[in-house]
Amino acid sequence: MTFRSKRDWTFIILLVIALIIIAVATLWPVVYELFFTKHPEYPAIWIMIALFLVITGMLLWIFVDIHYTFYDDYLYVKGGPFRSKIKYKDMTKVNKSSNILVGYRILSSKDALEIHYKHSLMGSIIISPDNQEQFVKVLIEKAAHINHGKA
Repeated sequence: MTFRSKRDWTFIILLVIALIIIAVATLWPVVYELFFTKHPEYPAIWIMIALFLVITGMLLWIFVDIHYTFYDDYLYVKGGPFRSKIKYKDMTKVNKSSNILVGYRILSSKDALEIHYKHSLMGSIIISPDNQEQFVKVLIEKAAHINHGKA
């Protein structure tokens, strides 16, 4: 069973602001070179355009391609190029989380769940499935031993 990530306006606005800042930082030098210098440096222009496209593409990929899939032995969390396989036997607790700015997180909403598990660098992962109640229900079916708060 696969769950998509919930998206809220806060993250959409943050993404748009980040893209605007990246566009200004990378494309303003291109505009300056093309229109305000007598001999534009075309290699630098192409590098800046490529940099803009790569960064923008990466941010959009991460934001759009977030999903959480239940397999027989593990939960597969994917957000763009970032992926985690979390074994059910290693999970210790799941609870609601409002601390979305710190830690390992693959989410696009403030309405988040934190899954604590062994063998992780940060101790937990913060995710935002679109249907939290159903997600927690399936998670508890797969890993009945974990502690869980209301979700």
